[in-house]
Order: sequence, then C-alpha cells, then structure tokens
Amino acid sequence: MIFVLTGKGKGKTTSAVGMGIRAAGAGKAVLMVQFLKDGSSSENKAIAKIQNFKTRAFGRKGFAPYGDKDRALAKKALDFLRKEIGGFQMAILDEINVALDKKMVEIGEIVPILEKYGKSKDLVLTGRNAPAVIVKKADLVTEFKEVKHYFNKGIKAKKGIEY
Repeated sequence: MIFVLTGKGKGKTTSAVGMGIRAAGAGKAVLMVQFLKDGSSSENKAIAKIQNFKTRAFGRKGFAPYGDKDRALAKKALDFLRKEIGGFQMAILDEINVALDKKMVEIGEIVPILEKYGKSKDLVLTGRNAPAVIVKKADLVTEFKEVKHYFNKGIKAKKGIEY
C-alpha cells in the first residue's frame, strides 16, 4: 500500500517512524530514506537499536533556502532508494513531498517507484505539500493540520520532541 502523511501540522515523521517500528516488530524489514535531513535527529539513535529497521539520511544541517547542494543530495537519496528498496517490505520516504514540491526530485522519478513497489511493499511518503499525483496514487492520505503550536510563542525546538 501507499501511505501519504502530509500537511502543515507536526507529527508526520513521528507517525511514519511509528509505522516502521510496528512493521519491524512484526518481523518486516524497514528502510527509511530521509530527504533533506542530516540524520542527527533523535529518532535515528532509537532506530539504530532496532534490528531490521535501517535508516539513511541525505541532507545538510539547517533548512531553506534550498539550492544545488540540496538537489544533489536529494538525487543521491533517490539513487540509494532505488538500489536498496528491493530488500525491504516497507520503505519510508521521509520529506519526499518537500523534495518534490521544491523540484529537487521530479515527480516522474517517484511515480515509477510507486507503480513498481506500491502493490508489493508498504510505502510511506511524508512531508508538506504532497503533489496531487501522489495523493491520487495513495491508498491512504492523512493530512496533519496545525491548530496551535508553541513555536508561535517563540519557544524553540526541543530535543527529543522536534529532533
């Protein structure tokens, strides 16, 4: 199945990681490829302790503005995904929707992956602004909506919560 976790609300990656942990607990091999992230978030430390849950990050410290270096890293992430996905029952494409939205990855590069593996593996795509093509191909789409966030009060990101 194809699962899409999108929207401006908090919790998309956390939800995907939870799905991965559940799948790993059921004996499935899980691969999480992180687009636009540098791998330093705390969930990666916890995932490293799970025997059949592999994660690989392709990003840099910091956020936008995105540029050529980010585009090159996104291409490396995509190449890694294509090479590795065959050996896993679940693949999490963390922040792929942002990479698509910012044109770091073209929709024509992702659709064949969804078509090839969407019936034999569970694919989880996260990130804001999921393209309509991705939403249409999905079996499940959850939109995370921000109602209230402490960032708006000037409270900074908390280790163990946001990263």
